[in-house]
Amino acid sequence: MISFLFPQTGFAFESPAVALAALVVLPLALALARRAGSPFRASVTLGAPGGVPFRLPFSLEKIVRLLRWAEIVGVALLFLAAAGPVLRTAQPVWLGRGADVIFVIDISPSMAALDMDGASRFNVARELIADFALRRPADGIGLVGVGTDAALLLPPTMDRLMLDERLAGLQVGELGEASALGMGLAVAASHIARSEAPRRSVVLITDGENNAGAIHPETAAAMARDSGASLWIIGVGTGGVVPIDYLDPFTRVRLTGWYDSAFDTGSLARIGAAGDGQWFLAQSRAEFARAFDIIDERELVVLRGGTETTTRDLGRIFLTLALALISGARFVRRFFLGAWL
Repeated sequence: MISFLFPQTGFAFESPAVALAALVVLPLALALARRAGSPFRASVTLGAPGGVPFRLPFSLEKIVRLLRWAEIVGVALLFLAAAGPVLRTAQPVWLGRGADVIFVIDISPSMAALDMDGASRFNVARELIADFALRRPADGIGLVGVGTDAALLLPPTMDRLMLDERLAGLQVGELGEASALGMGLAVAASHIARSEAPRRSVVLITDGENNAGAIHPETAAAMARDSGASLWIIGVGTGGVVPIDYLDPFTRVRLTGWYDSAFDTGSLARIGAAGDGQWFLAQSRAEFARAFDIIDERELVVLRGGTETTTRDLGRIFLTLALALISGARFVRRFFLGAWL
């Protein structure tokens, strides 16, 4: 049995009726405390007429009232401890494993172009990858970055926190200014070939042409096909002059201006054909998201699953707090305030 993230945690009582009793005891204790009147009696010696009256160096009434509250809260905690407080965590489990999907994302500077309804191609790609992963908790999601070179950023994993951290730390231009698409596909193909998942997929997200690296992208696409993985290619971006804005990861200088956007859609189609895959042209955020929806539908792995619940007993914690409050208040009353009470 394989389990995944996204647990749901809730607080509960094994005996709710006893917990409700605490709601009755607490108001009664408060009412009795108010009826008792002044919380202390202080006996002092009168000074000479006209002299300075005696004053305690601290507010005894406030201290005694605080001690009384500590005792009341302690009694309430005793009731709650008897009610059996527990922390229950429900976590989805799957009887099997889903697909392994490696996203090959182009992080060359042109991906900072702001033509996805005001957002950059790069940021929208990160958002869609994260959303795709959330929709498919049983899948292993991996990342390959492509620039002048290509690097495996994250092997296929079901750890969504790790995926989110790696996506958040990814920067435009950190692997150089070119696009070694063949290298990126080859890195993904070599890792997806080791997968034992029932379905395996490589998804290339790019806005440019292959202009770096020693491996031709069509050769790498064939490698992905031979590994048993399906190949998806998303060509993202509009044509013409578009605004661009990004922070250079090396100089930390913000670069803004205009970028003449164009790429050969025919080359992407040939890459897809070499890998027996499919490619999409995404010129808007909606088309970009639609491409992800199609991949989600086509790469579905049907799994049986359920929920596994673990319970943590909190009674000892409540009991310890109750005894600490009650005994602490009694101790202060007896050994520190005994002369005035």
